[in-house]
Amino acid sequence: MNNILSLANQLRGGQLQSFAGPVLIIMILSMMVLPLPPFVLDVLFTFNIALAVIVLLVSLYSRDALEFSVFPTVLLITTLLRLSLNVASTRVVLMHGHTGPDAAGKVIEAFGHFLVGGNYTVGIVVFIILVVINFVVITKGAGRIAEVSARFTLDAIPGKQMAIDADLNAGLIREDEARQRRKQVSQEADFYGSMDGASKFVRGDAIAGILIMLITVIGGLIVGVMQHDLNIGDAAKNYTLLTIGDGLVAQIPALIISTAAGLVVSRVSTEEDLGQQFVQQLTYRPQVLWLAAGILGALGLVPGMPHFVFLLLAGLIGALAYHQSSQAASPAENPDEAEMVTTEGLDASWEDVVQVDTIGLEVGYRLIPLVDKQRQGDLLKRINGIRKKFAQEIGFLPPVVHIRDNLELRPNSYSITMKGSVIGQGEAYSGMHLAINPGQVTMALPGNSTQDPAFGLPAVWIETEQREVAQTSGYTVVDASTVVTTHLNHLIRMHASELLGREELQKLLDHLGKRSPKLADDLIPKLLPLATVQKILQHLLEEGVNIRDMRTIIDTLTEYAGRTQDVIELLALVRVALGRAIAEQCFPSGAEMQVMSLHPELESILMQVVQSDPMAGGIEPGLADTLTRETTSAVQRVEQLGLPAVLVVPDVMRLLLSRFLRRSLPQLRVLAHAEIPDSRKIKFISIIGGNKK
Repeated sequence: MNNILSLANQLRGGQLQSFAGPVLIIMILSMMVLPLPPFVLDVLFTFNIALAVIVLLVSLYSRDALEFSVFPTVLLITTLLRLSLNVASTRVVLMHGHTGPDAAGKVIEAFGHFLVGGNYTVGIVVFIILVVINFVVITKGAGRIAEVSARFTLDAIPGKQMAIDADLNAGLIREDEARQRRKQVSQEADFYGSMDGASKFVRGDAIAGILIMLITVIGGLIVGVMQHDLNIGDAAKNYTLLTIGDGLVAQIPALIISTAAGLVVSRVSTEEDLGQQFVQQLTYRPQVLWLAAGILGALGLVPGMPHFVFLLLAGLIGALAYHQSSQAASPAENPDEAEMVTTEGLDASWEDVVQVDTIGLEVGYRLIPLVDKQRQGDLLKRINGIRKKFAQEIGFLPPVVHIRDNLELRPNSYSITMKGSVIGQGEAYSGMHLAINPGQVTMALPGNSTQDPAFGLPAVWIETEQREVAQTSGYTVVDASTVVTTHLNHLIRMHASELLGREELQKLLDHLGKRSPKLADDLIPKLLPLATVQKILQHLLEEGVNIRDMRTIIDTLTEYAGRTQDVIELLALVRVALGRAIAEQCFPSGAEMQVMSLHPELESILMQVVQSDPMAGGIEPGLADTLTRETTSAVQRVEQLGLPAVLVVPDVMRLLLSRFLRRSLPQLRVLAHAEIPDSRKIKFISIIGGNKK
């Protein structure tokens, strides 16, 4: 009793859908062995036609193949349903075909009489034509497309995964969105692989339809003549018409399902359904419609041609062309024209003083669609994403990026500014993709060769149609919005220290005060002014140290601010307190720290420099050249091993070497011995200097 109640509760809780699949399969298999009355056959044949129409409409309105990911299974089920109906109807035809044309139900009778006029010769011809269309044209083409799509989808998986990882690392997407996109890539491969195999079901169904028809006709003649004493003419008429009706009522849904399969595998995924794509792309260019109307009109004037039909269609297409031309000529904003503002009679005021933007992005007029939401532009959303990830990883919220168009820029150019000065420029092409060569591509691509504006890697601008080929060849393919946002993300991280102004620091402290109200109050302004704290945080950001752990920073400053107000000394103490986090940034997951060190002789010479000039202003030119050359060589060797470039030096000379080497080797991290936690193991893999001085 409890089991029955539990089952009832499951059914009421929405579990009924889970029973639909097993019940349907069992019913289909049962039709092959259980005799069915004619009325039930009528219902099932009608259901088969309705199911085929539903599948076709769903495939037409799907915007992406994965919206109908169950389609390969639907192909199998519908094919099995048609074959089961063929078996059941064949049984009825052979057993009761001698009684008349309605022996197998009204549906088969209608298809055998009304559709082919009761002429079984015409019926046979129509049936064979439908089978040829289904088998030779639609099914074969859809199967080939599915096969090629499956192969290219599988080949493109590594490139798509690299693109997802690049977007995630650039802060354009979150981890959950990256996980969803990886899942979608896997589903695409599974779908097209399944479609490649499922198309064989439809081809087999077409072949089975021909064989079933021949077997049923021959069997009907034998049964009618030998068992029911019909003459050969009556037997041929009865059984052949019933068989043709049975074949047509099965082949028409098969043709519809095959058409749906071709539509699903041959379409290109967009935000529009197939009907919208069809209408918009065929009527997009008015000149094509004008030309087609002119050709039809000329043919309609040829003597002997059906003038009314040709001229009517020419007029309709011409009207459509006129409508499209009118829409294209409607007033639109011209990017080359600027609004003229009359300022005569207006006095100058302080309102005329415009503050420069902390971060600005200026774009040429052809890049305006990237920021226009009405044109599906997603640049604003992506920029908000990188600001959010910057705040999560660096420790403070950067200023808002102000975007404006600049008619002085080239149409496809953009410029990134900071406090009114240009810090980066590049070009992007809306509607195209940038294929970046990470160093292991298998072929060259045609297109506009360039460099990735963020990291300087060789790249080429390609059309959207070449994206799959580029990903298969090992390129990292990104769209125009990703190019701009990746460049912007790289630059704001490089200039993070400049972005931490007084306003941003005060907002950071206010945010921290919501959780720990007394933490900052004990330090600012009682022990240190806000400007000193700002300088210390900016020094940390300059050397790539995030400031997420503000509690440790403020605790350390509060502890030592009573002893010294010197920024350099306080900075060194804060770095020691953040040592575990700094080591984790360089070598995550507790890995062994494989670092570089100075040769004792070189270290001794630099120690003398520090003692004579602690602010790093007096390295002798010959020594400076040697130090730069030896360090550059060591960094290259370490990077070839796939390791981060980290130099560990005595505490007193860390700031000297960090400032001196930062300009020529921005990727080098200089750590002091005291900053490395006792729990981390150190291995020196390169010694800089040797006997060279």
